[in-house]
Amino acid sequence: MALSNRVPGPSRTPGASRSAGRATAAVVLPHRTLGPVKAVFRRIVIAIATLTGVALIVWLDRDGYTDTSDRSVDLLDAFYYATVSLSTTGYGDITPVSDQARLVNLFVITPLRLLFLIILVGTTLEVLTERTRDQIRQNRWRASLRQHTVVVGYGTKGRSAVRALLDDGVDKDRIVAVDNDPEHIADATDDGIVAIVGDGTRADVLHRADIEHAKRVIVAVPRDDAAVLVTLTVRRYNSAAYVVAAVRESENALLLREGGADGVVVSSEAAGRLLGVAATSPSTGAIFEDLLVPGSGLELAEREVTREEVGLAPRACQDLVVAVLRDDEKTMFTEDTSLKLRKTDRIVVIRKALERIPHS
Repeated sequence: MALSNRVPGPSRTPGASRSAGRATAAVVLPHRTLGPVKAVFRRIVIAIATLTGVALIVWLDRDGYTDTSDRSVDLLDAFYYATVSLSTTGYGDITPVSDQARLVNLFVITPLRLLFLIILVGTTLEVLTERTRDQIRQNRWRASLRQHTVVVGYGTKGRSAVRALLDDGVDKDRIVAVDNDPEHIADATDDGIVAIVGDGTRADVLHRADIEHAKRVIVAVPRDDAAVLVTLTVRRYNSAAYVVAAVRESENALLLREGGADGVVVSSEAAGRLLGVAATSPSTGAIFEDLLVPGSGLELAEREVTREEVGLAPRACQDLVVAVLRDDEKTMFTEDTSLKLRKTDRIVVIRKALERIPHS
């Protein structure tokens, strides 16, 4: 079967550029950034405050200082001394002569001088500190990353999938996005999601997402050929993860399943069918849309069988049971009136969206 993908124009998302993935494969952790104007203004305020503090200290102890010009130190002389002292210029025309003034210079002004120098070279130190802090955060994040969800492609489909996961109670710290589009990476970090910059079809990029320990993988790239390559690469390093992928053309769904995808969503056909239903039966279309949009009205959910429901027929459950999943292989619809629920079953139900879905 030929791989079909009728997507016009170039694509910058995972799978579109191997050279881009090779050049950029970095972990981007979500963090708050301070604008350059605010950063500079903050440093100026700290520098002025430090300078003013030293000048006041000198002026309050002005009797312990001597000026070679007139032997007295006024407020202007105090600011002058603070400036040449903190900048390490040190002309020597104003000097501490009393023991108290020298002790203050030793234990107060000298540390402030160091602080002032740190402010002057703050840009370099901040870059080094930020790199070290990012490396520490990455090491901690990677050490705690297990049973997580990897979303390859953070475009419209990927973002919608992440919103559904968050509405389902999945922690943001357990979601990793992979994309090589800087705009998509920025969207992910703005949403509080850890992002991997790189091509999702490349093994080294997926290794950064710790694909070996992932519980779920969502393939939401815009091209069908890229979706197949991502799925094959994922299955090479993780045979246990549940992989669900989206394709545009139904003829490519079989290729994805043969490549190892557990679930395949044909996005173009699904949207087309929903449009057709909404056009012919607006009320039915509204119900379908309500089921697909989490957080309000009704929702379609999969959950475990409760203790009270064991032994009952599906129709006896409080929720409207759509299907029963037994042994994670066979789906039995509830037309079978002799079917009794078991403790190990999972059921697909329609219920109020306010309730949360239990996680195994």
